[in-house]
Amino acid sequence: MRKLVEGVLDFRRRLAPSLRGLFADLSRGQKPDCLFVACSDSRVVPNLFSSTNPGDLFVLRNVGNIIPPAQTDEGEMLSEGAAVEFAIGVLNVPDVIICGHSECGAMIATGALVNPAIRDKPKLPEHVQGWLKFGYPSGRRYLGGEVLDDSWAPHDQLSQVNVLQQLDHLQSYPLVKERVKEGKLGLHGWWYDVARGEVLVYDKDQHKFVQLDETAAKKILKV
Repeated sequence: MRKLVEGVLDFRRRLAPSLRGLFADLSRGQKPDCLFVACSDSRVVPNLFSSTNPGDLFVLRNVGNIIPPAQTDEGEMLSEGAAVEFAIGVLNVPDVIICGHSECGAMIATGALVNPAIRDKPKLPEHVQGWLKFGYPSGRRYLGGEVLDDSWAPHDQLSQVNVLQQLDHLQSYPLVKERVKEGKLGLHGWWYDVARGEVLVYDKDQHKFVQLDETAAKKILKV
């Protein structure tokens, strides 16, 4: 808590004065560049590794960077669906990024929960275990043989497959399907390597995650 309080005081002294113009502009409305879906993990800081400012990203964070499929259960309304529809339908973001990461605790737990060979299952709090059911399809894909890059540890391989699975879930939303079909929405899979501070992007042609360098950037931006 001390670090947070002292950080706010430091922000007021050093940074806030230089950003007042930006804040004044943002008070009149937001127009973010994308919906950025990331894990709640404290080591993953999207604005830091993407060098973005307040107002640039509409961020949705949760355990495991998960997007539950549309209409998961009759009558069930989840905040993730609301965030997706608000970002795309109200803010009209042109892109959605789902970003997984290395050493993801949610994926380590999911891998153990779905693997029948592991008898000693992790004992998780009720809500955590219930939430991770949306990661089970990722676990089944991985156990079924889908591997993007076997140079990574098994839980990291699962984490990468999970990004693709959550992109599939995202496309179960009618609004997403509609915008993609109209060419008004781009969907992207990213993956953050915590140890190296590197961002990787999913390359469909290679069916693997590759470093987001100048070559990959040109491909994404179509320049």
